[in-house]
Amino acid sequence: MLQEYDVIVVGGGHAGCEAALASAKLGSSTLLVTMNMGTIAQMSCNPAMGGVAKGQIVREIDALGGGSGYITDVSAIQFKMLNLSKGPAMWSPRAQSDRLRFAEEWRLLLEKTDNVDFWQDMVDGLIIEEGELKGVTTAMGMKIYSKAVVLTNGTFLNGLIHLGEKNFKGGRTGERASYGITEQLEGLGFESGRMKTGTPPRVDGRSLDYSKMEEQPGDDNPQKFSYRSTTQPLKEQRSCYITYTNNKTHEILRTGFDRSPMFNGAIKSVGPRYCPSIEDKINRFAERERHQIFAEPEGWNTIEIYVNGFSTSLPEDVQLEAMKTIPGFENVKMFRPGYAIEYDYFPPTQLSHSLETKLVENLFFAGQINGTTGYEEAASQGLIAGVNAHLKINGKDPFILSRSDAYIGVLIDDLITKGTKEPYRMFTSRAEFRILLRQDNADIRLTEMGNKIGLASNDQLEAVQKKLSRTKAIKRVLEKHSVSPEDVNPFLESIKSSPIKQKVKAQSVLLRPNITLNELMETSPELKEKILVAAENNEEAIQQAEIQIKYAGYISREQDNALKLNKLENVKIPADITYESFSSLSAEAVEKMNKIRPTTLGQASRISGVSPSDISVLMVYLGN
Repeated sequence: MLQEYDVIVVGGGHAGCEAALASAKLGSSTLLVTMNMGTIAQMSCNPAMGGVAKGQIVREIDALGGGSGYITDVSAIQFKMLNLSKGPAMWSPRAQSDRLRFAEEWRLLLEKTDNVDFWQDMVDGLIIEEGELKGVTTAMGMKIYSKAVVLTNGTFLNGLIHLGEKNFKGGRTGERASYGITEQLEGLGFESGRMKTGTPPRVDGRSLDYSKMEEQPGDDNPQKFSYRSTTQPLKEQRSCYITYTNNKTHEILRTGFDRSPMFNGAIKSVGPRYCPSIEDKINRFAERERHQIFAEPEGWNTIEIYVNGFSTSLPEDVQLEAMKTIPGFENVKMFRPGYAIEYDYFPPTQLSHSLETKLVENLFFAGQINGTTGYEEAASQGLIAGVNAHLKINGKDPFILSRSDAYIGVLIDDLITKGTKEPYRMFTSRAEFRILLRQDNADIRLTEMGNKIGLASNDQLEAVQKKLSRTKAIKRVLEKHSVSPEDVNPFLESIKSSPIKQKVKAQSVLLRPNITLNELMETSPELKEKILVAAENNEEAIQQAEIQIKYAGYISREQDNALKLNKLENVKIPADITYESFSSLSAEAVEKMNKIRPTTLGQASRISGVSPSDISVLMVYLGN
């Protein structure tokens, strides 16, 4: 008989790992139940973390005290900052990981975390006694009791794998699906649905001719994800490679369409619109003569290559024949084919912002069970669910991030308020305050919050405070130090910028477009020395000062807009409100608000179908 736990986390993927780490670090006895101890934190799709908007999420997880940023740094084989040609709101860190090391480092981190226990088994149900959640039951007949449960089942709930005309039950290739939970939850009144995702083939890197591809090395001066001093930037990196499909590739792929589950009706659920399969690409974009294919190494020492851009569920013979027409892949050997998988999810409008379900108290959902796609989206939900499971059973208020606090806040609010009928993926365009929610300031935004709830360490908070003081010191130098025409004009003329006629403050020169602080520092040894002293040679503080100065107007405007919108977030809607009693509310507003049960006017205003006039009616009723 296992002991009773405070929190049981079901599933050992990215959401489950963050949930277990968070609840345990906060002091809750935590049991992580997974079907296979050998696949904890497995990167079942691409061996990478971050990317556009996703990189911001990983930085936010790290700032709050989660593990994904640290694990990515210690397992990375390449680092790139994407979108550097755009403004800093679009800069997005991305790292290729050693897939085996990533999983190993996550397991080691959890194993050395106090309060975490493990159990290898399949959870097939919840223990509910007299309407109260009491724990879980397992396939081996175990009853394990707890005060709260976090479900992070990934693609395993009634998982069905499709490969050409074949389909077979499974949560991932080579692993069985999970049964029982969906049916029980439906019996309790939950609504469920089906979604689809897919993965490309893995191939033998020794069989590829990289001379026919474009090399994609990492950054010359790579950064890292974690703000903590316990990780270091990469000194060596492995390259990825780009090649392209062609008309011959597309012709061969089309020969398999009649055997494709995408087109013959075998797959009935919706897949991720922004990460389509290769057959979907050539069908939807028939006018395109080629599509990018990335050959991505799966680790430092392995020969296995992930064929990014070639996600498919076509028959394996068609996959192999088509790949052989791609430059560099003429002699390719396939380790395993790509496939599609359908699985159950639960529309997330059935949750509160804490990720606790509305129907069953102390039951939390995180990750793909909520209709999201991506490691980063799952991990962030796991962290929030783990924190809130701990807070709930200890009688404390939930930890909720607003849309102006973090991308994580945008993600959860979108899910809870709008729901999703296709796999949800985070984009910068989803965030109305993206100038505030940059990857460079996630620590400034969130570390104090993480420290306050007990997740981010005092060392993390001290590091942020040092960064802030250094940033202020650099800004003071730039406000007070004057640069002379003799020093700065040669540089200004070289970039075709108007020369100065007399001494001016360094800040005014920095405000010109296409001038970086590092370039300005090189024009004046005295200015450079002052800045380096103020920064204590900290590159992050120098970058932060530059962004705050150059984008001060934009940042200020967004802060003002956030304050205005947050006024609505502070207007609470009573939980027992009866919308039918308002004759002035539209029928659609009554229907939608009864379903979502918004907790604030701000949330109500974002519900599809609720009009500004409906919000005005509520404002009058609530006395605002």
